Amino acid sequence: MAAAESDREVPSALCSEFLNFSAKDTASRWLQVSDLPREVYQHLACYVPQIYCQGPNLNPQSEELLTQLLLQSPLEWYLCGEEPSTGLAKLEQINQPSQLCGHVFKVGEPTYSCRECAADPTCVLCMQCFLGSVHKEHRYRMTTSGGGGFCDCGDTEAWKEGPYCQKHEPNISDSSQEDPLAHLTPDMAARTYKVFSIMLKYAVDMLTWEKEDELPQGLEPPERADTYYCMLFNDEVHTYEQVIYTLQKAVNCTQKEAVSFATTVDRDGRKSVRYGDFQFCEQAKSIIVRNTSRQSKPLRVQVMHSSVVAHQCFALKALGWMGHVIRHSDALRRVLCQVGLQRGPDGEGSLVDTLMLCDSKMWKGARNVYHQLLMSSLLMDLKYKKLFAIQFAKNYERLQSDYVRDDHDREYSVTDLSVQMFTVPSLARMLITEENLMTTIIRTFVDHLRHRDLQGRFQFERYTAQQAFKFRRVQSLIGDLKYVLISRPTEWSDKLREKFLEGLDAFLELLKCMQGMDPVVRQVGQHIEMEPEWEAAFTLQMKLTHIISMIQEWCSSDERVLIEAYKKCLTILTHCHSGFTDGEQPITLSMCGHSVDTIRYCVSQEKVSIHLPVSRLLAGLHVLLSKSEVAYRFPEQLPLSELSPPMLIEHPLRCLVLCAQVHAGMWRRNGFSLVNQIYYYHNVKCRVEMFDKDLIMLQAGASMMDANHFLMIMLSRFELFHIFSSIDGRKRYSRENANKDVVQQNNTLIEEMLHLIIMVVGERFVAGIGQVHVCEEIKREIIHQLCIRPMAHSELVKALPENENKETGMERVIDSVASFKKPGVTGRGLYELRPACAKQFNLYFHHYSRADQSKAEEAQRKLKRQQGEDTALPPPVLPQFCALFGSLVKLLQCDVLLSIVHTVLQWSLETSGGHWSESMLQRVLHLIGMALLEEHQQLENSEEEATFSFTLKISRPGEAPSNSASILALLETLQNAPHLEVHKDTIRWILKTVAGIKTMRERTATTPAADHGGQSQEETVRDKDKAERKRKAEMARLRREKIMAQMSEMQRHFINENKELFQQTSLDELEASASTSVEHSPTSADAALVCVGPRRTRVCERKQVVTCILCQEEQEIRPDGRAMVLAAFVQRSTVMSKNRQRPPPDPEKYDPIFMHPDLSIGTHTGSCGHIMHSHCWQRYFEAVQAKEQRRQQRLRVHTSYDVENGEFLCPLCECLSNTVIPLLPLKKTSSSCDPPTLGPWLKTIGQQVRSLHSAHRKAKATSAECLDSEPDCPAPQGFRLDRTPTSPYSDSIKEMLTTFGTATYKVGLKVHPNEQDPRVAILCWGSCAYTIQSIERLLVDEEKPLFGSLPCRQDDCLSSLVRFGSACWTAGCLSTVQTHFIRLLAALVPDPQVNGSPCILDVDMFHLLVSLVLSHSSVHCLDDSGVTVDVGQLHFLHLVTMAHVVQILLTSVPVEMTMEQESGGAEREEEEAVCRLYNSLRTHLGSALCEVSSGWHLWRCVKAGILPYLRATAIYFHHLNGVTPPPELHVVGPGQWEALCGYLSLPCNLLQLFYSHQDLMEPLLQGWCSHPAVKQCLQGSGTLVSFPRESNQLIELPEDYSALINQASSFTCPRSGVDKSRAPTLCLVCGAMLCSQSYCCQTELDGEKEEVGACTAHTFSCGAGVGIFLRVRESQVLFLAGKTKGCFYAPPYLDDYGETDQGLRRGNPLHLCRERYRKIQKLWRQHSITEEIGHAQEANQTLVGIDWQHL
Repeated sequence: MAAAESDREVPSALCSEFLNFSAKDTASRWLQVSDLPREVYQHLACYVPQIYCQGPNLNPQSEELLTQLLLQSPLEWYLCGEEPSTGLAKLEQINQPSQLCGHVFKVGEPTYSCRECAADPTCVLCMQCFLGSVHKEHRYRMTTSGGGGFCDCGDTEAWKEGPYCQKHEPNISDSSQEDPLAHLTPDMAARTYKVFSIMLKYAVDMLTWEKEDELPQGLEPPERADTYYCMLFNDEVHTYEQVIYTLQKAVNCTQKEAVSFATTVDRDGRKSVRYGDFQFCEQAKSIIVRNTSRQSKPLRVQVMHSSVVAHQCFALKALGWMGHVIRHSDALRRVLCQVGLQRGPDGEGSLVDTLMLCDSKMWKGARNVYHQLLMSSLLMDLKYKKLFAIQFAKNYERLQSDYVRDDHDREYSVTDLSVQMFTVPSLARMLITEENLMTTIIRTFVDHLRHRDLQGRFQFERYTAQQAFKFRRVQSLIGDLKYVLISRPTEWSDKLREKFLEGLDAFLELLKCMQGMDPVVRQVGQHIEMEPEWEAAFTLQMKLTHIISMIQEWCSSDERVLIEAYKKCLTILTHCHSGFTDGEQPITLSMCGHSVDTIRYCVSQEKVSIHLPVSRLLAGLHVLLSKSEVAYRFPEQLPLSELSPPMLIEHPLRCLVLCAQVHAGMWRRNGFSLVNQIYYYHNVKCRVEMFDKDLIMLQAGASMMDANHFLMIMLSRFELFHIFSSIDGRKRYSRENANKDVVQQNNTLIEEMLHLIIMVVGERFVAGIGQVHVCEEIKREIIHQLCIRPMAHSELVKALPENENKETGMERVIDSVASFKKPGVTGRGLYELRPACAKQFNLYFHHYSRADQSKAEEAQRKLKRQQGEDTALPPPVLPQFCALFGSLVKLLQCDVLLSIVHTVLQWSLETSGGHWSESMLQRVLHLIGMALLEEHQQLENSEEEATFSFTLKISRPGEAPSNSASILALLETLQNAPHLEVHKDTIRWILKTVAGIKTMRERTATTPAADHGGQSQEETVRDKDKAERKRKAEMARLRREKIMAQMSEMQRHFINENKELFQQTSLDELEASASTSVEHSPTSADAALVCVGPRRTRVCERKQVVTCILCQEEQEIRPDGRAMVLAAFVQRSTVMSKNRQRPPPDPEKYDPIFMHPDLSIGTHTGSCGHIMHSHCWQRYFEAVQAKEQRRQQRLRVHTSYDVENGEFLCPLCECLSNTVIPLLPLKKTSSSCDPPTLGPWLKTIGQQVRSLHSAHRKAKATSAECLDSEPDCPAPQGFRLDRTPTSPYSDSIKEMLTTFGTATYKVGLKVHPNEQDPRVAILCWGSCAYTIQSIERLLVDEEKPLFGSLPCRQDDCLSSLVRFGSACWTAGCLSTVQTHFIRLLAALVPDPQVNGSPCILDVDMFHLLVSLVLSHSSVHCLDDSGVTVDVGQLHFLHLVTMAHVVQILLTSVPVEMTMEQESGGAEREEEEAVCRLYNSLRTHLGSALCEVSSGWHLWRCVKAGILPYLRATAIYFHHLNGVTPPPELHVVGPGQWEALCGYLSLPCNLLQLFYSHQDLMEPLLQGWCSHPAVKQCLQGSGTLVSFPRESNQLIELPEDYSALINQASSFTCPRSGVDKSRAPTLCLVCGAMLCSQSYCCQTELDGEKEEVGACTAHTFSCGAGVGIFLRVRESQVLFLAGKTKGCFYAPPYLDDYGETDQGLRRGNPLHLCRERYRKIQKLWRQHSITEEIGHAQEANQTLVGIDWQHL
């Protein structure tokens, strides 16, 4: 499509009309007419098609303007009867401000909900209201909005307290009851009514219009054009890629245009993709339909006449306009509500009804607009909200059916508005009573689930994708039901009772369809072939969990409702059962003199189902009867006598037996689906309404049955009856079952059954079963979780069940049972159990999984050992049962249980059979303990005779035939059994308790007031135990200490023998084995340590031996030896950049010889410090390459390193590397006799340079065969131009020199490697300088001393880099390096033969110094005059330092002066000198420099500005020459300046450098200042960098995370303008907000075809390929490096519990943790981001597969 058309002119005919058009006149004409609708329609028919849809591209600017002038203005004039702006302003003035906020949320905007005061989680505040409310001091949750909802500030039903913020606080005088229409004159009200009726009807007609080629009556245009649009509509079936591909084929557009079409279709729901005559559009339509109908239904495409599209566009505008107008006044809003909800003359639906019922036929954009209007009108007017809710409820069934058939997301459906009405408690109750809403929702839900089996149960087998999709949509109905029930009524009316119970009937019908669904039968013989569908049933169960809980809450709030509900539920359950028991034979079981009638049923053979919601609901209601005491007050109204306990327990018991058998491995052949079902049955999400209720049902049944009967039925269902029933059960059992598997299975089943008995008797922490408070249940859960290990807040929350408000109730009780421990820089805060709570630990806690149980047991025993107690874990003391469940205690002393206990104890004595297990015994001991505690409690509490006589029963010997020993006797025997060492403590505790109870009984029997003899006897036993244990512990401690002493003695001995192993193996010879005393006391008293110049301290030579990590051979480092290399990683960097705006240079033409002081981009080299032989490394790298090629053929998975780019992982530490640095020895240097001073030396250098010039010219000339006319310069004495220096290095070292040089060149310039390129050496020197500078900054930022604080690996890397730099000229072409030297020198000492030298302000001096010193070797090697390199180094240092001082004075003296400070004359001479120098600079430059009179000020600026340079220089010369630094530089503190200057052999007063060579310096100064660029820079044309350069920091982040969310929510995509960005991402380096992960912002990089996402593109402009971002909506830090590498990193925002919340799932308020942010900043400054990504990708392979370049 031609771009020109988009800027098309407004049609000229329209222009003239538009000049003559008067809105006022039109409006006054309308006032006269009788048939206003017809007039308005004619006006629209005439103008709308002329304004909208005049070409392929719409032009919103001119359309907006014309619409306002020609269409909206007349309507507003008519409405107001005067100038609209004044009329509307008047209305606004008399309008009472609404107390409702009603701010509609944008996508991604932060919303706040108070966990303490909100009526339910859907009640939210916008940021402004929240900050002005009381809730910000409460516990609140913060989330990001999906868009669409609105702020509930001012809604008194939404908040338990604090419903208003400061802004919406109502006036006391406010009579809010008055009708807002009173503010309008009757005349205006009538006009408003007319306008709104006409426009709303017009909009509704147009949006629900289905004909593509004609218009509604009255809107036909005067002349009809033959232009059509091919409209493409959005659906949720096709992907972006499919749409883009199809469009490229169909309408022949570019990829970019297709992407733009696709994004618009996705955003607005439709887009015209072609404009022209009918045929032309029809052709595109057919191609699109053909291309998309292969896999699924085709894309929806319509060919529509342009006038229809025009009117639809304006219809949306009109709705928007009405929404805008009603903002001015509540009265206007009220009128619009009346118009919208008014029924037609013949009783047909209102306009709003029409819109709602056509909702699923409209496109996304239209739906959004009218939903917004409904929200700002009907939902903001409380009277009409109620009327709208009634209409909504009447249409509910149709709306939901439409939604289920539609494929758009819920947020675009009108059904999504249910949350705005159903969550208002008064509305919800009114809808239940008047519209029977509860029943409607449930019936609609049940109707949609049509698949049933023969018994009428839901059947989710053979579930197709289509059905699954539909099922997901149907679940939204459950959400609506949850909204309706979320706040339970405080007062009940008869009507509400009636309708609620009617709803309950419908709900029970639903549960009845679920009772027994998805039954399973045990597979025997062969494994199941196809895993059955189980997820749908569990999804349904999970969704209904809260509903079931809420229905129980509703029932509990009214006794009559509770009784009725109980009866109804029982009736349904009886009905379900009557169909189940057919064909099951009755049998009679007898044992221990008791017998019971039951049916024959084997879980392992028959059908069994895990879904029993009706039984479970009844169990819940049964507990409520007990809790609310209805059971005791109105027993006559309850059918308790009709209950059949065996029927109640039958199904829950089967379910629990199924779990036990699955644990015992009997159902292995049923596959994973069953394992998963059992997992969810116990899982925290489902257990409240599944496992917990089954247990309660067993408790309810057992409390109404004889205890022996209950246990016999239980044995029978566990299929263990035959083992325990025969008198000599054990022998028969062992003879029968020699099969090992069966024995193992039976053992597990016995364990599980014993565990179940423990749970039935011991789980009393539900209010209504035990006499406990609700919060004790939560406390107990928390205690048992923390008994496993200390846990983070989020882990605890996950382990506790949530209620319908997403609350666990944990906050109320957590502090009473646990203490919080704050986190460090990593990790998270943990709760630890308070020691006092440990005694409540129950090893058989019913919510422990097997793994949890063993972990908890281990942890608790360990704790007891540490505290020196015995390791018994006795059962805790339990609360009393409520009366309804009181008889459960009898289970503990009934005959059947005693018989089981006796049998198990007997088995454990005869160890040979192997038919018992330790955990079986442990459970039996636990049961005995529970019984003893029960008896103890009864004896303590009861006045009359205790009925519980467990001790007496266990003291009696067993019955015939061989009157076997009593249980007590068995225990005493077991106490000494050697194979039961583990249980000794427990048995000892039991026997002690028995003794205690006996003495209590004797005491009560003789005299009630006897002394506590038994107690004291127990005490003495305990004391003896304690003393014994103490003695053992003391012995153990002494033994440990002795061993430790022996070990440290051996260690010392070893160190003395192997001294050389323990010396620092760093590569620096300076840490010679000479002890520190030598270091700190130079040989003669006055010789300080100097690292540069002829007077530098000589270093004693020392052999340096290193070991190769690959072949483990040792090797001495010698220039002629085999090369040893260090794994290294070279990367481009902008970490120190002071100018990120500078465009990246063109790599082919760029000349990098001078680094600009803004350091806009540098090359950094880092290393992990591991050393290899060069040939070992080459072999290793070749192997990596070969492996990579093989991998590519096998499978295309990325690795974390890019072999094609020369990357590999260090073989030892797996650190990412892309080259190797050769290790070189220190250069040997000879001392020179009397070194020349600066003047003569410069003269000599000048001559040498000139002779080199002529030599180079000759060389060129001979090749070009023409001689230059310039005179030859004779070489100075001792300078041998003809000499070819020989390289001192072996071939392997030369090869490695080239390798590293080429790698640095390739990375630094982003070019292909070329070892011949003259820029190779420059980039190596640059990398050396940049790395040193970045390390110097790092040391300053971390306040570490200059020397001695770097880790070994950085130290080694620096010295290798520096020495490599001094040797790399030997690998290149000599004359090239000499040319570099000549150009570098010309920047300081002007040279007429060198053109284009930069001005002194455009050169980074440290880079210049490093390059000069390193390139000088290429010239010095021709010099035989006996002047050493040291002389050159010193003079270069002096020259560059002087230049730097000038640079600082020119750029870094601030204009505003502080008070004149006197330094007391200590530095008087420096101050005077610096003033003199500054003034001479002013004479050269004139007004460009401001006047500064304070010498103190100038000297302070110079000292501060030059310090970083001096520190970097010290590091550099230290590594180059190997001189130990003075001790002052090993610490942070005073005296640094003097120590630095001394070490660098500079005078402390740097200005002496100028004035000792004044004759030399004057001309140089003049030369520097006269460079034309200097003045331009100072007058502000270039970037001026002032010194010292501040360290870069990551951007400042706000303290509170919601400020970031807010900032991101107002960020729109920069490309598409209107769109809210879906993944706003913040660059932490420069603060730019980017639109990540979206098609709209993809760009091409460096002319490559492939497009990359906004973040990847940004990394190249801002961070030279490395980026650090914060994904705001996910609260996640993103590291990117290049296009293929990335990882996620923990964000620096933590909640109050010290945890991050990636994905903002928990919603706790987040605050910035400075330490963690500093850690990220440190990674960035250390250049470790790429390394961090490498490690993350190696550790987590899923990160490798992500397409990072699309972020």
